[in-house]
Amino acid sequence: MTLADLGWNEAFEKEFAPFQKNGWVPARLIRDNKITYGALIEDGEGGYDDVEVVMSGKVYHDAESDAALPAVGDWVALDLGGEGEDTVIRARLSRQTCLSRKAPGNSAEEQVIVANVSTVVVVTDAGPDFNLRRMERYFAVIARSGARPVVLVNKSDLYTKQENEEAAAAIRELSSEVDVHITSVKKHRPLKEYFKKGQTIALIGSSGVGKSALVNAIFGDEYQWTGEVNETTGKGRHTTTARELMVLRKGGILVDNPGIKEIQMWTDETTLRDRFVDVDDLAAQCKFLDCKHGKDTGCAIRAAVETGALDAGRYEAYLKLDSEIAKLRAQRKKRQMTIERRAKRDHRIKARNPVDRRELEHDLKPRA
Repeated sequence: MTLADLGWNEAFEKEFAPFQKNGWVPARLIRDNKITYGALIEDGEGGYDDVEVVMSGKVYHDAESDAALPAVGDWVALDLGGEGEDTVIRARLSRQTCLSRKAPGNSAEEQVIVANVSTVVVVTDAGPDFNLRRMERYFAVIARSGARPVVLVNKSDLYTKQENEEAAAAIRELSSEVDVHITSVKKHRPLKEYFKKGQTIALIGSSGVGKSALVNAIFGDEYQWTGEVNETTGKGRHTTTARELMVLRKGGILVDNPGIKEIQMWTDETTLRDRFVDVDDLAAQCKFLDCKHGKDTGCAIRAAVETGALDAGRYEAYLKLDSEIAKLRAQRKKRQMTIERRAKRDHRIKARNPVDRRELEHDLKPRA
């Protein structure tokens, strides 16, 4: 097992070079234990060690937000320390991809789901979990991450062939970039084609859609506990409680995630427009540039909805997502203004204190 098997590449190697001079070693984070992290490092014998590590105060204080702190999937520089000392994260390397969403609730913070992932696999089914509007949100979030999107219409043995194929076709209509597969762990060995050396695959989806059963099938044993399906709702019990990066013996890396109850947008207008090119193209055909797409004369979008050329649900989803992004942008701007005001206040307070003023003058003094 080498660093390349864990996703290491030339870009990471180049960025890590200055840290190597300090005697630090590269590692990939596989678990977030809230206070500590689990990390994989080379053991010097062709394998790797799973070590418990802590974050340095400098890494914590230098982070501009919680999203900038180390997360599962990140590559970091570790100071192994001496006997009896903690192994410490001294730096986090730049992320090549980052799957994130807006943190649940009224927060304007970004929540990182997993970093440096190659492919994001959304697991759904043709039954109770099937929801095209939610799928549009997944695609927007994945597009911003930079990862490849894949969808599994899972538990196909519970539904008819027609139900499964109609669900898959509807998902394909949403995006020409996505790979859609109809799967059942009882009949298929899912995702085999995507697991390659150094490639990281993340599973996301609602609770009970069969992610843990998929993990068991991929690993070939009962790696995750699975719950029975509720006959009334068609859902399984929530069995994955924390995300963890797992290395496959035959190559590839898998990240299983707890069921996601809500996908709040953490993206931008450009990504949104890319996901709804058909709606934007129609808007360009409206008679007036400032058309509100309601009762305005010559509205091409309203005409398309009335004739069935544009699905009304898709357009409503577009408006809702656009509104969420605008609200998020306003919240982030307000939060940034608050941070800047606090920084100026602290600067003034420090300047009034003689001791702090001398430190401030020293900090501002030009370096030779």
